[in-house]
Amino acid sequence: MTKISDDHVKVHFRMEMDEDGWPPASVESLWAVDLGDGTVRLDNTPWFVRGVASGDIIKVEFDSEGLLWAGETVRASENCTIRLIVLKDSGSAAARQSVLEIFHKLGTTGEGIERYRMVALDVPPEADLPQIHELLGHGEAKGGWHWEEACVTATWQSIASP
Repeated sequence: MTKISDDHVKVHFRMEMDEDGWPPASVESLWAVDLGDGTVRLDNTPWFVRGVASGDIIKVEFDSEGLLWAGETVRASENCTIRLIVLKDSGSAAARQSVLEIFHKLGTTGEGIERYRMVALDVPPEADLPQIHELLGHGEAKGGWHWEEACVTATWQSIASP
């Protein structure tokens, strides 16, 4: 995420929980840059919202309480959102940081959250997608993490299923 400026706004996304109670909230708010035309550009990686990634242009509307709510995606970025539940060392801060550093070397950014032992990765198109995909599978096979594709591109999908 870039530095928060006066152009940044919080955009709220409604989410539905599955039968297991996931995600653990019905709303997630993300930072975005207000483009001034009823749209925003997402400027951080979602923890729980599916189908959006940093850089996506989203239509927004204010509600009666002044909260900004996300609508449809106007233009998807070429970024992917990948989430991991870190199992190594019970998802400790050191384990999460280690995961972030490994993937950062391959061109990603991201952050970790202690409460859910999670790491959310923002994967730009210029990152080493084949190596990232291989590492995700390898780490899961070794018991280091579970992972999911929260928002992926056609390019990612072509690498994931050759």
